[in-house]
Amino acid sequence: MKNEVNISEYIQVLFPQFEPALKQILIENGVLKSFEAGEMLMQTGQNMRSTILIAEGLVKLYREGDEGNEFFMYYLHPGNACALSMICATKQETSQVMAKAVEPTKGLMIPISLMDTLMKEYKTWYYFVLETYRSRFEELLTVVDNIAFKSMDERLEFYLKKQHRDLKSRSLTITHGEIANDLNSSREVISRLLKKMEQRGEVILHRNYIEYLK
Repeated sequence: MKNEVNISEYIQVLFPQFEPALKQILIENGVLKSFEAGEMLMQTGQNMRSTILIAEGLVKLYREGDEGNEFFMYYLHPGNACALSMICATKQETSQVMAKAVEPTKGLMIPISLMDTLMKEYKTWYYFVLETYRSRFEELLTVVDNIAFKSMDERLEFYLKKQHRDLKSRSLTITHGEIANDLNSSREVISRLLKKMEQRGEVILHRNYIEYLK
């Protein structure tokens, strides 16, 4: 009963546009799962049995290369859904991306067995799925544009700006190596570019974090 109460509260606050009947289905069938910071929600090759709605926390999505390098895609915030988990769950395919909790996170797991029914019978869910696909596609286009048309220093500046906006903080607890992984670069290149940004007064490099000043 307590789990249902928590789910009901999250749904009322984060998804007020859903029809009452749809909310009730999600309350009765959803499972609220907690993830510690650094814990994986989804891994490459994993069979998806649920669609994930983010209730609390922050989730990072990225691709993993053949040599184990990581490439940052985007973040998921409370009220967001993982579009790729929707696709994989609906088509019963394995995941092609990885998702990791950046901070303590709660996800509402919706069984794939409900997907067809929700899409056919509830217009607000149908529009929610379409909007989820649209917003994630736009974010991926931004990533592609950065790779194709911008230099590494421009990509780094955009990356830090996005980190500041998504994390809602000027103190970014992220290492040079993590940035290099996210941008598919080397730690040496990122450290050199960050030093130049510091000289221009755009960041301050502390021992354990980067202070973003722009």
